[in-house]
Amino acid sequence: MMGSIVKKNSSRFFQNRDCEYFPCHDIENIEDFNCLFCFCPLYHLGESCGGDYSLSKSGKKSCVNCSRPHEKGGYETIIAALK
Repeated sequence: MMGSIVKKNSSRFFQNRDCEYFPCHDIENIEDFNCLFCFCPLYHLGESCGGDYSLSKSGKKSCVNCSRPHEKGGYETIIAALK
């Protein structure tokens, strides 16, 4: 069932609506918001992560505008990038 999100807590999809930050990014359909990668495993790739990051005034990477790990299909995108 590649490409589809399982609508329950599973190895591909997890949602924590009790989190004080939920949702931490704006996303069109809140039902598709995936909390599985709360901290993006691609962060360490720096500029090669493929996400919508920016640099703060101090030069640190900011992912506040990137919802890539949380979007529908994000799990498959992240896993493919890690391979």
